[in-house]
Amino acid sequence: MRMVNARENGPAGLSANRLLMIGGALTLAGLLIFLWMIRIQTSETAQEILKNARAYNWVRKTVYPERGNIYDRWGHLLAGNIEVYELGADLRYVQDPQTIAMTLSSILGLDYEKIYPPLSQPWDREKPGYLVLSNNVPPEKIEALKVIQQQLEDQAARVSEKQRASMPSLRGLTWTPHLQRSYPEHSLGSNVLGFFSYLDRDAGRGYFGVEEKYNHLLAGTPVEIVVPQDPYLITEPPNIPPGNSLVLTIDREIQSMAERVIDNAVSTNGADSGTIIISDPKTGEILAMASTPRLDPNEYWRYTEVFPPPTPYNRAVGQTYEPGSVFKILTMAAGLDSGAVKPDTSFLDTGTILVGGVPIHNWDRGAWGPQDMIGCLQHSLNVCLAWIATEMGPSTFYTYLKNFGIGNKTGIDLAGEVNWPLSVQGDASWYPVNLGTNSFGQGVAVTPIQMAMAASALANDGKMMAPHVLRAVIDGDKQYNTPTQVIGRPVSAETARTLTEMLAQSLEKESSAALVEGYRLAGKTGTAEIPTPQGYSSASTNASFVGWGPVDDPRFVVYVWLERPSTSIWGSVVAAPVFKEAVENLVILMDLPPDSIRQQIANQSSTTE
Repeated sequence: MRMVNARENGPAGLSANRLLMIGGALTLAGLLIFLWMIRIQTSETAQEILKNARAYNWVRKTVYPERGNIYDRWGHLLAGNIEVYELGADLRYVQDPQTIAMTLSSILGLDYEKIYPPLSQPWDREKPGYLVLSNNVPPEKIEALKVIQQQLEDQAARVSEKQRASMPSLRGLTWTPHLQRSYPEHSLGSNVLGFFSYLDRDAGRGYFGVEEKYNHLLAGTPVEIVVPQDPYLITEPPNIPPGNSLVLTIDREIQSMAERVIDNAVSTNGADSGTIIISDPKTGEILAMASTPRLDPNEYWRYTEVFPPPTPYNRAVGQTYEPGSVFKILTMAAGLDSGAVKPDTSFLDTGTILVGGVPIHNWDRGAWGPQDMIGCLQHSLNVCLAWIATEMGPSTFYTYLKNFGIGNKTGIDLAGEVNWPLSVQGDASWYPVNLGTNSFGQGVAVTPIQMAMAASALANDGKMMAPHVLRAVIDGDKQYNTPTQVIGRPVSAETARTLTEMLAQSLEKESSAALVEGYRLAGKTGTAEIPTPQGYSSASTNASFVGWGPVDDPRFVVYVWLERPSTSIWGSVVAAPVFKEAVENLVILMDLPPDSIRQQIANQSSTTE
């Protein structure tokens, strides 16, 4: 008899057998699952799902955050976003394409002949079943469609199912909300704001002004997701932080006033265009900036109609021109600061001076006899200013002009700034006579913002501030303010104050049309002949005025430019009154009491202390 081995029939032997049985069962189950998956994937249901997936047209899509808002310095909304709708049709459910086409033609003004054919096509599983019929549809239009849809559904509910099939229906029509850029003030400040243009329903970018310059901040950070084109299958998009909002230095009320004043000046004087800049010389903040023409950014697609080439979007930063006699304030400032002249320096004006062998004459071809430097400014004598430039010499004169920023962009935070290089001694385009003509603003080109920035240094004790329109950035619940920046000191504080007083006396002695009762102001007119291929023509001019005040504590700089006025060629006649009108409104809007009242308040304060 054979002995039984406990190892074979013991507990260990049983465990090995069970493991083999379990392993075999799992293997069989896995095989069955694999076969079942193959069966599922090749079944009619699976093929139906794949066809539907292709019909739904799943795509990778970039989701863009809500664009940041733009406010004026007091929080008035200048640019924001409103909810509009994409109107579409799902061909799987469209029963009455004729009623849909007729309704959209009536409510939205869509072309029936264009939208009916695609609506009447039968649904093809192999093609996308969703049609985009219109975009950026306002909410009130959608509400009108909802009312009609409800009326048709109520009528259908009162009849039998058989009758219902032949009744009018909007079934299959869909609307999906999304945001659209909106400018609630329409054309107000549009030269500064620029506009946002849509490339499609989601993407787009800013053009010109603030919208372009700060597009990266306003746009935020987009996110990519995969979505079906069928709106019924779109789920809630991920929560994306909006773009940063911007607070501008622009004052809505001052901007509105400036636009009204310059529009009236262009119309009254028959000018080709007009530009006005109002800034704070102590900070470089732009309180208002306007030029003509202007566009309602809500209708950005009219851009080429409103601005036919080569019309710049914002002449204040986008067009150079020969400024004429307003430029004399820089020449006189340079002469005073360099020591070439003093306010009481005597000059005998004979009506002509030779510079580089070329005769230079006064604006009236007259000789004004003995003058001091205030008289040279008061009578705007080309010969006197050319003499000052020759007294300094090319090196000193052009060094001062460069220090005032002439020949370089200001760096203002607006898209589209241009510049005309300054020709100096040694350049191929420079001739000795340029020293004389440049002294009174001929043969040199600037933008209005360059002249406004240079003038601000004279109104701010010689400190030239960087011009800017951004006051603060709002990122979530945090606000980051823009610091002021001194970008140069072209002249001393003493020179700046001396010239300011000289200009004030000059206006007062000539009883200028720029004077405002109760306020001492400093300023200078400019009349520049416009160069043509045949030379300069006195029949066509650029008329300008630059001024600041109050003289004892300048709070504003105002620059005015009228291009080719037809009522008069003289800046003293057409531009000086525009300055006056702007300042008369400005002192009210800025709550600036007349000089006498401010001095009384200052005296009372010093006595109390």
